[in-house]
Amino acid sequence: MGIPYDDLVIITPPKEAGDPSIITVNCPDKTGLGCDLCRLLLFFGLNIVRGDVSTDGKWCYIVFWVVGKPTTRWDLLKKRLVEACPSCSSASIIYYYRPELQQQKPPDVFLLKFCCFDRRGLLHDVTEVLCELELIIRKVKVSTTPDGRVMDLFFITDTRELLHTKKRKEDTRDHLRVVLGDAMISCEIELTGPEIASCSQGYSFLPVAAMEEMFKLELPREHQSGSANANNVSVTMDNSLSPSHTLIQINCPDHKGLVYDIMRTLKDYNIKISYGRFSMNERGQSELDLFIMQADGKKIVDPNKQNALKTRLWMELNRPLRVAVVSRGPDTQLLVANPVELSGKGRPLVFYDITLALKMLNTCIFLAEIGRHVIGDREWEVYRILLDEGDGMSVPRKKIEEEVTKMLMGWK
Repeated sequence: MGIPYDDLVIITPPKEAGDPSIITVNCPDKTGLGCDLCRLLLFFGLNIVRGDVSTDGKWCYIVFWVVGKPTTRWDLLKKRLVEACPSCSSASIIYYYRPELQQQKPPDVFLLKFCCFDRRGLLHDVTEVLCELELIIRKVKVSTTPDGRVMDLFFITDTRELLHTKKRKEDTRDHLRVVLGDAMISCEIELTGPEIASCSQGYSFLPVAAMEEMFKLELPREHQSGSANANNVSVTMDNSLSPSHTLIQINCPDHKGLVYDIMRTLKDYNIKISYGRFSMNERGQSELDLFIMQADGKKIVDPNKQNALKTRLWMELNRPLRVAVVSRGPDTQLLVANPVELSGKGRPLVFYDITLALKMLNTCIFLAEIGRHVIGDREWEVYRILLDEGDGMSVPRKKIEEEVTKMLMGWK
C-alpha cells in the first residue's frame, strides 16, 4: 500500500491575494527531515508563517503556510521537496540522524572562472544568476586589478548534477553573458580535483579581536522554571505534560529562516519531533510548541542535556549569523559567520544577501573570500569581504553592519 508519487508533496496556491500558499508533505519520516525541507524553502525565498508537524515515528504529515515572491518557481520547488523525502519503501524503518550514516558521495566541484570589467553590483548580479540556475557556491575568490578588471573564481556544485555536460555549461555561460553583456571578457567552467577544492577550504588570516567580539554572546540566566529568557527570546522545557515526550515552547521575534534555525539545531542534537505547531502572533512574535524525544525514544530528563539544548536554541534564535565590520590596517572588511550543520550543509543564500545589501548601499567589493573554519566546537562558514573605499568611505561602517544584518535576517 503506497502513496502516489505526486501526492508526497502538494502545493495549494492562495485563494485570495495576500493569503499564504500551503505546502503539504506526506511521506516516510526520518530525523532531520524538517530541517532539510525548511532549508529548501529558505533557498527558494519563502517565509514560513505557520506550520504543523505530526509523526508516528514511521510516517509524517507536515503542513507549511508560506509567503514568497511572484517569481517563485513552484514546480521546481515541488520537485526538490519530493527529492528530499525518504523513499516510500522505507516507511517500515525508523530513521535517526547519524552523521556517519548520512555520508553520500560528495558532489563534483567545478571551478567557474571568468574575467570582466568591474562595475557596482557586479558580484551580486553574478550570484543571482548562479542561484537561479541552482548552482551552489561553495567557495569564492574575487579580486580586482588596478586597471579595473575583475577576476572571479567560484567553486560551485550543481543541484541538478548536469554541469559536466556541454549543454549545462553553455547555458550557464549564456545566462552570465545576458547579465554582464560586453563587460565579460572570458568565462571558463572546469571540473576540479579534490586537492584543488580542499585548497579553497579556508584562508589563513582571520582577525582575532573581531572574531572574539563576533562570537561573544551573553548567555541567558537559568530560572527554576526551566526556561532561558533574554532579549525577547524565551525557551522553555517541560516534562510534565507527556509520559514519553519533552515539550519545548519557544517565543521569539520572527526572522528569515527562523524555523530552519530551530530544525537544524534539533537535527544536530539528534532530536526527533513527534508533534509540533508554530505560528506568528499579531505582534510579530513567533510561537512554537514542539513535542520531542531523543534518539532512544525517551524524553530529555538529564538537566545537563536540557540546559545544553536550551542554551543552544537560545543562542541560535538571538544570533543565527554573526556580522562585523572591522579594520585591517588601512582597509575595511566585512565579516559574516554562518554555522554549518553536522551534515556539512550551510545556510542558503547568505552570499546572495550580503552582496545585495552592499549593492543597495552602493558599496563596491574589492575582494571576497568564503572559507570554513572550526571555531570553538563548531564549524562555521566565514565570509570575508574587503570593501573598496575609493577616495573615502561614503557609508559609515555601522550602517553597513546594520544593513547587512537586516538583509540576512529579513528585517526590511
